[in-house]
Amino acid sequence: MSKRILVCGSVAFDYIAVFEGNFKDHILIEKERSLSVSFFTPSLNKFYGGCAGNIAYNLNLLDSHAIPVVTLGKDGHDYLARFEQLGIDTSAVKVLDDYFSAQCFITTDLESNQVTSFHPGAMIKSADNDLTGIAADYGIVAPDAKEAMFTHAERLHAEGIPFIFDLGQAMPLFEKADLERMIDLCTILTSNDYEASVISQRVGLSLEQIAEQVQALIVTEGDKGSTVYTQGTQRQIHALPDVPVVDPTGCGDAHRAGLLHGLTQGWSIYEAACLGSVLGGIKIAHQGTQNHAPSKTEIQQLLATHYGVVTTI
Repeated sequence: MSKRILVCGSVAFDYIAVFEGNFKDHILIEKERSLSVSFFTPSLNKFYGGCAGNIAYNLNLLDSHAIPVVTLGKDGHDYLARFEQLGIDTSAVKVLDDYFSAQCFITTDLESNQVTSFHPGAMIKSADNDLTGIAADYGIVAPDAKEAMFTHAERLHAEGIPFIFDLGQAMPLFEKADLERMIDLCTILTSNDYEASVISQRVGLSLEQIAEQVQALIVTEGDKGSTVYTQGTQRQIHALPDVPVVDPTGCGDAHRAGLLHGLTQGWSIYEAACLGSVLGGIKIAHQGTQNHAPSKTEIQQLLATHYGVVTTI
């Protein structure tokens, strides 16, 4: 029987445009105090997205029982229908007809750099979506409205449900005291390398010191792979090799899903993080955050071939 995973975070419609050049060639540092730039983007696509939506999608690929704890707006009924069509548990999805759903506008250049703007919409009411009393084996607090992230974290902690805290795009909202509180509440802390450096700077601790306060700290580093800090040790995990970089959007969410699935299967943190690397590598080769559809057999083969983790997913 699949373990139940509460996925707290945003759901959004992603509008992804591709700029056929490099941002660095068009942003003049000496003019940064009066920045005014325009990027011609002949390619534009609309996708289902948002951190919780992406994580739930990837967990569903692994036959995990994902329960998105999310808030949609009046334009979100087709997203709800998509969850239902995929067989994802919608019991904790809330629809507010007085708001639009969250919208994310992403422009990516040819070096996979991104410029993002975000409209929160119904997400600002996410804290009202109460997960108290929902049985689960694990959880994740992914980027969302700040109040919601704290509300969900406190409720998970009170219910005794271990959970991952993933700061992600919510980084500008969290000051020193906020981060210290979240580190105190969570079981595992995940971030990319830039976010990790900001967290370290804000709390005044090294990554090794932060890792001592949680079960594990996992830092993703793009094409360099990731580093798992746990029990005073560091283990490097290389990125999935020979993968064409089509779209980096949502790779972190795919990684978190692999990590969550492995943890709920009783794998070691290292093995679970390897599964995260496999899913992240598969995702980056596809445009959009929910358009990859590997089989479990394919995922198992990649996990065994490139990471030496031989197990049943």
